[in-house]
Amino acid sequence: MSERQIAPYGSWESPITSDLIVAGTVGLGQPSIDGNDIYWIEMRPSEGGRSVIVKRDSQGRIADVTPSGFNARTRVHEYGGGDFVVRDGELYFSNFSDQQLYVQRNGGPPERLTSTPNMRYADAIIDDQRRRLICIREDHTVAGREAVNSLVSINLADDKDAGAVLVSGNDFYSSPRLSPDGARLTWLTWNHPNMPWDGTEVWVANIKDDGSLAHPEKATGGNLESIFQPQWSPRGELYFVSDRNGWWNLYRLNEAGATEPVIEMEAEFGMPQWVFGMSTYAFESAERIVCSYVEKGIWRVGTIDIQTRKLERVESSYTDISYVRAAPGHAVMRAGSPTEPLSLVRLDVKPHEFEVLRRSNNIEIGIGYLSQPETVEFPTEDGLTAYGFFYRPTNANYRAPVNELPPLLVLSHGGPTAASTTSKSLTIQYWTSRGIGVLDVNYGGSTGFGRAYRDRLKGEWGIVDVDDCVNGARYLVARGDADPNRLMISGGSAGGYTTLCALTFRDAFKAGASHYGVSDAEALAKDTHKFESRYMDGLFGPYPEAREIYYSRSPINFTERLSCPAIFFQGLEDRVVPPNQAELMVAALQAKGIPVAYIAFQGEHHGFRQAKNIKRALDGEFYFYSRVFGFEPAGTIQPVEIQNLAASSPLQNG
Repeated sequence: MSERQIAPYGSWESPITSDLIVAGTVGLGQPSIDGNDIYWIEMRPSEGGRSVIVKRDSQGRIADVTPSGFNARTRVHEYGGGDFVVRDGELYFSNFSDQQLYVQRNGGPPERLTSTPNMRYADAIIDDQRRRLICIREDHTVAGREAVNSLVSINLADDKDAGAVLVSGNDFYSSPRLSPDGARLTWLTWNHPNMPWDGTEVWVANIKDDGSLAHPEKATGGNLESIFQPQWSPRGELYFVSDRNGWWNLYRLNEAGATEPVIEMEAEFGMPQWVFGMSTYAFESAERIVCSYVEKGIWRVGTIDIQTRKLERVESSYTDISYVRAAPGHAVMRAGSPTEPLSLVRLDVKPHEFEVLRRSNNIEIGIGYLSQPETVEFPTEDGLTAYGFFYRPTNANYRAPVNELPPLLVLSHGGPTAASTTSKSLTIQYWTSRGIGVLDVNYGGSTGFGRAYRDRLKGEWGIVDVDDCVNGARYLVARGDADPNRLMISGGSAGGYTTLCALTFRDAFKAGASHYGVSDAEALAKDTHKFESRYMDGLFGPYPEAREIYYSRSPINFTERLSCPAIFFQGLEDRVVPPNQAELMVAALQAKGIPVAYIAFQGEHHGFRQAKNIKRALDGEFYFYSRVFGFEPAGTIQPVEIQNLAASSPLQNG
């Protein structure tokens, strides 16, 4: 092997380019087992972010099911999920452009099943006995009124009336599930101001001969207990995940209707229900459950003997596991590891062998260019501990000059109720292979560390998350792993808010990037969609009673405190964080004379799905930092127009 070149951090040439990432990567999710066939959804940036239903048959042949012109994606809760359901080859899906339900029978073309405008559908199940779908419906037919969510049935022959309401009156519903004999229905429900990770209820009802529900009653749950994934066992017992003991553990209702634990441990068998159709466990048989669970940010696979209630860990390299589905003898899930991208994999239960069905990308990168995550635990405010994954600059062809410390990019994940994982991320490797360290922070409020850790953010958004990002960066500086004069922070959505708060209210970072981030909390409280319209009650306090807190934690109101460069990326069709959130901040920074850049994307919603825009955002952020810190990127990168920064005068060392 030839001797490595000496070059400054940030200027290393990397084979991991933005073109490589967007051309070869798809999003994978929502696997479904239908007999010997397996279905899933692929989100394809190369097709403008279109979501395509894909089928793998028993012979291993893979083919698209959704034809060109259709996009299988619902907008219920704006984030969607639960976009399709399939049974015996009969496929039902929500189409993005009109939000109507369509059916494909025997491989034929899609036929529209519903036809009422301004209705949205998600999380459907097929009720074979009554030839109908049961699903969530979100009614947007009355302008100026908050959307109305209900549990409805859709006649499979023809449905001109947008569905018959089965359950209504609460703010939110999800997870309708039929008992094996088709006689009972269970579902989740919750009300403002709760989010589903705050408190939910499991309800059960009998189904009458005419398909309506009889004697609905609450089975378990409440305002202070988060229930995840109610599911009937093959024997007709109701299982669910609850955080009643401080961790999302697995429980069931016994024949007397009492709750009993199946597995109790300091690990999480649930996750925040940002989208429909999530699953961390499934019944392989009447005797065995296949499950996933997370300990300190690392996911595991296991099986549970239903009779003995014992968990057996399945050894694997996978550290990020979700969407667990099962059928006799095997299970399918989405899984990734530090060396493997997120993939759809099948687990043969008895030999505990995994088979990769589809990778999110087939890009082969030499191990010498891949930085491996190091789990870090670091001290933060009030004597507490926070967590993150640290990736060192890594490139087989380069090393930095002696005594030069690397720049550090701190990543603040979205949500904020979400989590960072260790799946192979080419986006993270894009940075590390160019000589920039990355700290991916699981700040207080993140999931995977128990309810108490999740609740650290209650009333403290913009404080706890920011402190943890700052303290994580300072921890690495103290270890000698980062240059204190070249600390950057970046995040999307809620992570963008953390980024802007860190740049405004702290002095640790010298530059940052906000991707569709919140700058005005009060404006967000007044102008966002139903699902999140009361989310900030728990993060700040109820509005307008806590208006002063909203004001005091909104970076837009304190631009005089912001004295370092920032770049903003924004989708112009974003309903979660509207464009004015970025535009007001950019205007304020322009007026103050602080280096600032703004890149807006026509046709993008909350998060970027089109390949050209994903590429532009990644390269644009890197170019911005190169100009701020004065290093010369290898290769050719499309420039970004930066206001208040002379082309010949980069800001050295912040």
